[in-house]
Amino acid sequence: MSESGGGLDTRLRLGPGFHQADRAQVLTELSSLSRHLEHWSADRGVDLEVSVKDRGGPQQTVTLEAWLPGWPAQVAHSTETDLSRALVQVRQEMIRRIEDGKA
Repeated sequence: MSESGGGLDTRLRLGPGFHQADRAQVLTELSSLSRHLEHWSADRGVDLEVSVKDRGGPQQTVTLEAWLPGWPAQVAHSTETDLSRALVQVRQEMIRRIEDGKA
């Protein structure tokens, strides 16, 4: 992904529970978050981290954290057991938080 579109590729860290081999899937599932990050230029310190606890287990929890300049930390969680659906849920929740904060 390029720096346009929010530069998700350069802003996203894979946290505990994810491996570098998961990066392409994670970026695909979170891709529509990029346009909501365009408000902040790439050099302004936007930082994202996605992690998963108890991956593949019945208590799986996916967490997406965002640190946006001038905002308190934003956190979205999903307990969906399907990893792809969980990533979509945290993406949707983060988008809602960002849009609500801008309003």
